[in-house]
Amino acid sequence: MTQPQREDIETRRKRLLHRSLYTGMKEVDILLGGFARRHLPTFTERELDQYESLLENYDDPQIYAWAIGRDPVPPHLDTGVMKLLKAYKLPL
Repeated sequence: MTQPQREDIETRRKRLLHRSLYTGMKEVDILLGGFARRHLPTFTERELDQYESLLENYDDPQIYAWAIGRDPVPPHLDTGVMKLLKAYKLPL
């Protein structure tokens, strides 16, 4: 039995960028798309894991509420990536 090929880091970054740009909720597309464009190129594997887990396991409106400070971030999600997302400001 062969092992599945591991996705290379640049392909993974592109996939996460696409996922960030097309969430289905325009406000989230703008926020996460800008955030991803700015930070994904420099994220480590661990940071990519944190970001990907956030996108895969939580609804977009909830991520948005955490990012803008409307809802408190659960302690187990208060990672470096979440801190960056909360601090991210859209360019004017």
